Amino acid sequence: MTSSSTEPADRTRQFLGDPNCPICGGVGFVRRDLPVDHPDFGKSAVCTCRQSQIAQTERQRLYRLSNLDAFQNMTFETFKVQGRLGLGEAQLRSLQFAFNQAQQFARSPQGWLLLMGGYGSGKTHLAAAIANQMVEIGGSTLFVTVPDLLDWLRFSFEGGDTSLEQRLEELRSVRLLVLDDLGTQNATPWAEEKLYQIINHRYVNRLPMVITTNLSLNEIDGRIASRLQDPDLVTLLEIHAPDYRSPVSDEGRSIISSLALLSDRTFGSFSLREYEKLPQEEQQSLQKAFGATTAYAEDPQGWLVLMGGYGAGKTHLAASIGNYRKAMGEDPIFVVVPDLLDHLRATFSPSSNTSYDRRFEEVRSAPLLILDDLGTQSATPWAREKLYQLLNYRYNAKLPTVITTAQRLDEIDPRVRSRMLDKRLCTIYAITTPPYLAGASSPARRKPSTRRSDG
Repeated sequence: MTSSSTEPADRTRQFLGDPNCPICGGVGFVRRDLPVDHPDFGKSAVCTCRQSQIAQTERQRLYRLSNLDAFQNMTFETFKVQGRLGLGEAQLRSLQFAFNQAQQFARSPQGWLLLMGGYGSGKTHLAAAIANQMVEIGGSTLFVTVPDLLDWLRFSFEGGDTSLEQRLEELRSVRLLVLDDLGTQNATPWAEEKLYQIINHRYVNRLPMVITTNLSLNEIDGRIASRLQDPDLVTLLEIHAPDYRSPVSDEGRSIISSLALLSDRTFGSFSLREYEKLPQEEQQSLQKAFGATTAYAEDPQGWLVLMGGYGAGKTHLAASIGNYRKAMGEDPIFVVVPDLLDHLRATFSPSSNTSYDRRFEEVRSAPLLILDDLGTQSATPWAREKLYQLLNYRYNAKLPTVITTAQRLDEIDPRVRSRMLDKRLCTIYAITTPPYLAGASSPARRKPSTRRSDG
């Protein structure tokens, strides 16, 4: 190629290309050496330096249109499948499969991709990674959370800069539409109708779409759910992974966890009771439990079971682990077993805003679960079964779990006991000290409770 030397000299000051480009000298255009009979003979062509600028400008324009500014760091390169705390083999396989399928979809967006899973499981990251890759290759994409989408439409309906029909047309016709958090919107009849119109249009015209949701299909509007169950169009990916975000801002989880009520229970406020001159064996059992819990708090792995009578200090040590991890930026769930069962039963009420499946999933997949007072619950078949399902899931997934109990091992459900006796995963510490002395100056003492042990 030769530089287009016939350009007026004053235009060299209006660099259209790279001013240091050795090909065009900054003009941005070149004339190619072509035969006289070539159809492009005498025509200027965009220089390679200018082409890269045009591509970059186009990418920036697409990012502005796609609503991805806040999600540009969510790419396939930054998505970490391995190395997340507490993931079992089944969860890793689930996450790896979803990752692979999302990459495949991004290479050739065809049909719909439905990503289902709990809070923080990685759905939004994968959806944004697909959208980001589409923008990089120049595909028109729109990424929007469903509540924001409906606010966007309401603003247009009420007289915004763009008419409602124009907004709807953008959503219906964009090359790839990514709807994040389906089901978190305010489900008014108007909102449901507009959302259905958008989804139905893309369904009828088989336009590519990515949808994320933490709901089950039977919790989604029936008309939309029927579209999402079309196997000829929709690829369903269920991600079975715990929440890895830190800290977690999950309203449902904050209702369950009672750690805030025990914020004063720390390792610093725990008394080793030297002032009581306990028998050496009892003193050592307390010191061993203290040492084990402080080490566990540094690196929660496997299960830790604290056994002992009421008032021995079990709850204080368990809460200290939770408060330590919370100070490290995590959000463990600390719950007394009878309270947990009450929370689960409450989801069956018609007035409940949370489904049983969602509540149970929050607890069983928590990055760190602390169950206080195992054995004090009502020993109904339903209660026993739910606790076994919860603990069996965490056992198989090798999720960090702390359990306190005043029961002897032979009093615990045999199915749960067998998990506790697996030394590859679980360590048991028995605190043999008597209850803290009434009236003694012990920072570990706590106010009486009708539901929670004084352990």
